[in-house]
Amino acid sequence: MSDVTTQAFAHPEARSTVTAPERDRISVRDHTVTVEIGAFQAERGVTQRIRFNVVVEVAPMPSDLGDDVDRILSYDRITEAIEGELTEERLNLLETLAERVAERILLEPQATRVFVRIEKLDRGPGTLGVEIVRERAGDPAPSAELDTPHPVVVALGNAEISSDALGALLDQLAGRPVILTVGPSDIKAPQSKAALAQRRVDLLAIEQNAWVLAGRDKRCVVVDTRTELDWGLRNGQLSVWAPSKMVLDAVDGAPSDPGDAGALVAWFAVEMLASAIWSIGLEIPTCAVPITQHSLGYRLP
Repeated sequence: MSDVTTQAFAHPEARSTVTAPERDRISVRDHTVTVEIGAFQAERGVTQRIRFNVVVEVAPMPSDLGDDVDRILSYDRITEAIEGELTEERLNLLETLAERVAERILLEPQATRVFVRIEKLDRGPGTLGVEIVRERAGDPAPSAELDTPHPVVVALGNAEISSDALGALLDQLAGRPVILTVGPSDIKAPQSKAALAQRRVDLLAIEQNAWVLAGRDKRCVVVDTRTELDWGLRNGQLSVWAPSKMVLDAVDGAPSDPGDAGALVAWFAVEMLASAIWSIGLEIPTCAVPITQHSLGYRLP
């Protein structure tokens, strides 16, 4: 197949390779959804299948990724860009949809160029579609605030974790942009004379308690990366923060004594750009930043 034919008809990944073989790229292939779309009267009030193939050229990755999902462009950001545009409003044209999906993906700092192919699968004996290529102009916007809600950080004490009323509390929290946090259990953690070793022990003690909470209600999902925390906020997941990764990866500012669970929660709230902290049984110190704090029982604002 000639380069001209490849660029006209091949999969977007093949097209991108022909035009820039040396670039790094990620792709989502054959992502099919059922929606109402189209300009013809026959397409109104009915749904049809449309298929997405998206290839994103990304800036060169660090030589040592450390197997860390927070350092790469996640595939979820591509599918979320598609979902976000499909739920924004009903569209007539695939061209409009492709343009908007490309624009949203190019807001990601790692993305430099994007190929978007969208095809209608149910409009005739063949496949109808459109493909566009867009390149980012200028510096990217910070991705952390693109479409992720500012969460409420909910700090739960041990009495609340073990309470028979836990389910009722989670019923009230479900559907809100919240992240659950906990301290260590009431059982004293092992002690070490080495400060760094003790720091890890104290962080693990908190994570053990996070798993205790998750074991009490299947809606609670223990999460340790910023990427998954952001995903959970956008998708209604009740995430429970496991602190070790974020704390140990922090360049500066993280509390040196994770045994002070309240101070750790306050730091985390700042890192997540939280709109408020709701303290339900876990004492939180006054933050040095303007984050609204509430000490609550089971009656939520």
